[in-house]
Amino acid sequence: MATIARGIRPLQRSSICTQCRRSFFSGPALQSGHNKWSKIRHDKAVKDGQKAKARTELAKLITLYSKLYGPDPKQNSQLAGAIALAKKQQFPKEKIEASIARGQGKSLTGGVLEPITVEAISPPSVALILDIETDNRNRTIAEIKDILTKGGAASSGSKFFFTRVGRVVFETGENGPGVDDIMDDAIEAGAEDIENDPAGNIVIWTQPTMTAQVCETLGNKLGLKVLSSGIIWSPNRDTEAKVDGSPQLPYFIKMLTALREYPDVHAIYSNISRGENLTDEEWTDISNNIDVGIDV
Repeated sequence: MATIARGIRPLQRSSICTQCRRSFFSGPALQSGHNKWSKIRHDKAVKDGQKAKARTELAKLITLYSKLYGPDPKQNSQLAGAIALAKKQQFPKEKIEASIARGQGKSLTGGVLEPITVEAISPPSVALILDIETDNRNRTIAEIKDILTKGGAASSGSKFFFTRVGRVVFETGENGPGVDDIMDDAIEAGAEDIENDPAGNIVIWTQPTMTAQVCETLGNKLGLKVLSSGIIWSPNRDTEAKVDGSPQLPYFIKMLTALREYPDVHAIYSNISRGENLTDEEWTDISNNIDVGIDV
């Protein structure tokens, strides 16, 4: 069976960075207090980043269910469930409605969304691909280029760092079928590789043209809940770019955060991998803003 190269998401960890371990005071009581406050602050930053990423994934789920099963939650139980979860997490009503509209290929104002792919390179040889959907192409491209420039990156061809593949993730639950149970059906539907992710969900990899068929066929036949489905840019492991600490790193992280927060950016792909000198906190800040990467 063919296997497609791809990144794996590690468990998120948190730690105290080197800067905050420095001793600014000689008294042991003050030093202890400083370290305690630094740890609290960093732990909060990690949790905030994870919460932001979870919200992004939930918004994508609302968009996906709107696209697959229709925009009316009264006629779409999966969409209704995702909306209920979003409300529990205090999603703004406007963001929920925008996610539903995006699933129908429209903006919140009713404009038709146009897909755009932006390629960029950031030192040292970090390749980025942005999947964007917008109803104002010129405005979006100009603003994205401004974010890239401020982060030290530049628009440049980067697709050769990646392979275009289809990926469908199904939730199995505690009593759901395993990989072996659906292997034959998955192959028949068009799967080229199948595995479990760290959360135990079933991940199916296929050719881009077979993505929708795999999603619909297995979802309907086996009654599996779709967590995500799409055609992604999977980074090639032989062209990975290791990132270590450097004076430019804060600008790079700030750039990724700004790209993630930009409303028209649907996904961020990168060939980035973690260097030996990168702290846990720095890597968390990076991986929270990347959809697919070598070690993300």
